[in-house]
Amino acid sequence: MAEVSQVAPRPKSDHGKLVHDTVVGESSHDLGGEENGSGTDEDLYSVERVERVYRNLDLRIIPAFWVLYFLCSAIRSNIGIAQTMNKDDGHDLMTMLGLSAKDTSTALALFYVSYVLFDLPSNLIMSRLSPRVWMARIVFAVGIVGACFTAVRDAWSVKLLRFLLGLVVAGMWPGMAYYLTLFYPPSRTGKRIGMYFTAAQVSASVVGLVSAGFQKMDGIGGLVGFQWMFLVYGLLAVVLGVILLWWLPDRPLPPGEIRVKKGLMKFLPATPEALKGEDSVVHYHDLRRVYYHRPWNLKDLAAVLSDWRLWPLTLMYFGVVGVGIGTQLYGTVIISGIDDFTGIQLSLLFAPIWIMDLIAILIVTPLSDRFHRFRALFFSCSVCIQIAGLLTNTFAPHSRPWARYGGLLMVGFGLGPTVPITMAWTGEIFQKRHGEVGVAAASALVSGLGNLGSIMTTYALYTGWPEDAASGPRQYRKSNLVMVGILCMSIFSSAVMSLLLMVFGNKASGKILQSGVTSEASSEYEDGAARRERTQRGLSRLWGRK
Repeated sequence: MAEVSQVAPRPKSDHGKLVHDTVVGESSHDLGGEENGSGTDEDLYSVERVERVYRNLDLRIIPAFWVLYFLCSAIRSNIGIAQTMNKDDGHDLMTMLGLSAKDTSTALALFYVSYVLFDLPSNLIMSRLSPRVWMARIVFAVGIVGACFTAVRDAWSVKLLRFLLGLVVAGMWPGMAYYLTLFYPPSRTGKRIGMYFTAAQVSASVVGLVSAGFQKMDGIGGLVGFQWMFLVYGLLAVVLGVILLWWLPDRPLPPGEIRVKKGLMKFLPATPEALKGEDSVVHYHDLRRVYYHRPWNLKDLAAVLSDWRLWPLTLMYFGVVGVGIGTQLYGTVIISGIDDFTGIQLSLLFAPIWIMDLIAILIVTPLSDRFHRFRALFFSCSVCIQIAGLLTNTFAPHSRPWARYGGLLMVGFGLGPTVPITMAWTGEIFQKRHGEVGVAAASALVSGLGNLGSIMTTYALYTGWPEDAASGPRQYRKSNLVMVGILCMSIFSSAVMSLLLMVFGNKASGKILQSGVTSEASSEYEDGAARRERTQRGLSRLWGRK
């Protein structure tokens, strides 16, 4: 089904000759190395020229990822805001469907059950087939299931659709991280993940703000407010899934190679190339390792699954994603326990939490790329801010509701950079260790198993813990302290990961050097981008150019 090139890419010198014969217009002062002056093929281009290539890639990939992640995040999380929409009129999700708190917790948790089960298979299929087709399939299917929420009538249908939603969306988040490694070196992925991850924060804010508008549509066409919300978001995602087939590029090919469509791919739109002309040549020189595509086998997968580096990263992700999803799905519920707010006020107060999240992403993720050897430090400092926010929300006097609300803003700010940093660090470690299958499998496992934290916070905490949800000054105190505990585990795991990497290192596995990258080409595997990653990139041109 996948599209393939007419000539298989190989790391041989004739490609280097092709590059030299093709490049035109580079002045003499642009030659001679980017930062280390090594004078090798990979260092032929000035920093400005290389930056221009990656900016062109950004324009092709990042906006599309931002929009698809925005819609999928909205569809995934709008069930949370639906619990309080038009509550005064009895048209909220809980009242309309007669849901108990346990029904809601079960429905929310079932999403993550199927998500965890199917995350790895989805990502492995994506690495075998066409990445852009698989990504378009995910968005299209999410739209279909999301629109079906309009027709829910009782508890079992909500639970079924949440399970199906987790099944079809599985692989989207780790798949996006894997997709980036086909075009960017590890030291550039954190910022890009953060760029489209802001869609989740904007989505959370917009779901809250726009839900106020959907509440005004209550009763139009025989649908209540939350039904209009499910329907509109679902249909938009269906349309986007089709558009992505014409927009997203597939894995890059070496200059001069022709993409050939086989099997079912013949019936789909032709793949748009991410880069053309001289840009494709410069990218080939800067990131040759992505062109050494080799289909993986079960032994390769077993090597990834048995790598101890998976588990500290998974525990890091477990804590921060558990707190993030708990805040996202129960944010309005927690705010309603602070003071007596109306449904529209809850929607408006929910949005600033995710605006703080977005601001932190824009500030911290570029720094974590520039100083990529200190990703654990950036991660841990961000988690400490979340802990401080949860403690403030828990122990601030009940007579000071705005102080408790300020604690939620701190949680949002601390949460923002942690997930992108974890995913970028996962790709950085496993791409060098195990190549493409390492990124695909490790990203899926860290995301999938880490989302067990989401199951815990959605099923066992807040409204799922009836004694803790009882009204009063101690409402949600135990749930908040449980989240503090798992965040402490995340910090500990990042420290352990850093220590073990210092002791054992992160050398490429023998399989990588023996399959597709020969001893003659081992220096080409560590291309120009890899050599630049040996040093920190510093603060120069931090947010302007990367």
